[in-house]
Amino acid sequence: MGLSLFSHEVSDLCLGKPPVKSLSISATVGEALSALRRLGESSLSVWSCDHSEKSNKSESEDCLCVGKVCMVDVICFLGKEENLSCPAKALEAPLEVLIPKGSALVRHLEPNASLVEAIDLILEGAHNIVIPIQSRRITATRKMLLHSHSFNTLHNNREYCWLTQEDILRYLLNSIGRFSPISNSPINSLQAIDTKNILALHYDDPASSALPLISQSLVQQTSVAILDEYSRVIGEISPYTINTCHESVAAAVATLSAGDLMSYIDCGGPPDELVQLVKDRLEEKKYGAFLEFMEEDSTLSSASSFCSTSSDEEFGWGRRSGGGYSARLLRRSEAIVCYPRSSLVAVMVQALSHRVNYVWVVEEDGTLSGIVTFASMFKVFRERLRSMA
Repeated sequence: MGLSLFSHEVSDLCLGKPPVKSLSISATVGEALSALRRLGESSLSVWSCDHSEKSNKSESEDCLCVGKVCMVDVICFLGKEENLSCPAKALEAPLEVLIPKGSALVRHLEPNASLVEAIDLILEGAHNIVIPIQSRRITATRKMLLHSHSFNTLHNNREYCWLTQEDILRYLLNSIGRFSPISNSPINSLQAIDTKNILALHYDDPASSALPLISQSLVQQTSVAILDEYSRVIGEISPYTINTCHESVAAAVATLSAGDLMSYIDCGGPPDELVQLVKDRLEEKKYGAFLEFMEEDSTLSSASSFCSTSSDEEFGWGRRSGGGYSARLLRRSEAIVCYPRSSLVAVMVQALSHRVNYVWVVEEDGTLSGIVTFASMFKVFRERLRSMA
């Protein structure tokens, strides 16, 4: 029964999915930021080809999705010391500076590939799997319309969607009975708890020390836990939350403590006193150029627009607003936790209901002991399949 489930094709999971919107790798960081704002997307695919009018490349040239970009990438880039000093120059940098070299976070599969092939790619580190959309016929008229839009969805004369880890785990959850008894087993008996790749800071640590951890958590699809003096989890700095914020939050990362940053990015927008504190500290650190950058954008003065509703088609982020299960509720800085004896299915439901790819594992006294990720869950399911073969 498990074998028949894993022999399903990935196209089964693509029904109704919209085509991904894209940028060319030849774009700049500023152009990516503008597109993220304009299109309301939480992430955009990045392709090796360029369909813009300024491009002289042949349309028949092979085009590959080489990565993705989101607001967290932009914020982490702007938060670097050299870019705080000159944000205008930073926005002129090529987009490729935001794409990790040798990255395998995005991979391609054909529609007839099996579900187990998709899971194997995830276990190799893939976040998104790019699949050609089969059902949509690209006529000459439709092709003209697609190229006339302010964004492009057509590559190699095909449109593509992408599958996320969340898509596949939801698919497995719908058939969870086939994986009994492991689905009801405690996570500590399944070796599903990761005790090594934990990203954490204490409440009073400078938020600037979180910058590399935020970038790392984006790659790991996890978060940065915030601990008290007794190593108890009191919150988190989540890339899911940061992705809904204005790019000027980079200044808060550079100037506040980890605890204050949690309050700054919490849903509803930053408190006025923290906004003023950030501005004062930017002046003290002689980051006047970034202060001007903050004040040029009127959205910072509106708490309602500082952080918006988010969603996902990666992480699974997709759009910042919308319907169905792709509409994310406003994320708060409260950490989602479970216990070592929690069952696998309970942790799956907990993660999916909160739209995160991980759940922190804590002891009864609240001290942090590990993390369970979608990837570790997929490893359990993959090993179960091998035992049934």
